[in-house]
Amino acid sequence: MPSIVHFEIPADDLDRAREFYTNLFGWKIESFSGMDYMMIDTYGPGGGMMKRVHPGQQITDYFGVPSVDEYAVKVEGLGGKVLMPKTAVPGMGYFVICQDTEGNVFGIWEMDMGAK
Repeated sequence: MPSIVHFEIPADDLDRAREFYTNLFGWKIESFSGMDYMMIDTYGPGGGMMKRVHPGQQITDYFGVPSVDEYAVKVEGLGGKVLMPKTAVPGMGYFVICQDTEGNVFGIWEMDMGAK
C-alpha cells in the first residue's frame, strides 16, 4: 500500500528554515551535492528543503508507488490533475506532481536507481 516516503518544505530563506527545523525537531539538514536543495534526515521518512517556487507553495508529501506512469493515469481518471509530468532524479527514481479533487498538491515517487 502506498505511504509517505518523502516530503519537501519550500522556504523563502533556506538558512532561516534550516535553523528553525533543526532547533525544533533536531533534524539533520545538509546541502545536497550539485543542487540548490537540502536533504532532511528525520529518522523516519526523509525530506528535502528548497527555495519556494511560487507564493503560497506548501509542504508537499510524496507517496511511494510501483509506477508513476500507472498512478498518474489513475489520478486523472479519478478527477485529479497532473501538474508536473514524470521527472527523473538521476540514480534515484522518478516523480510526478499531482493535485487531488480538493486542490491539494502531492507527489508520487517511484524508486529506480537506473533513472536518467
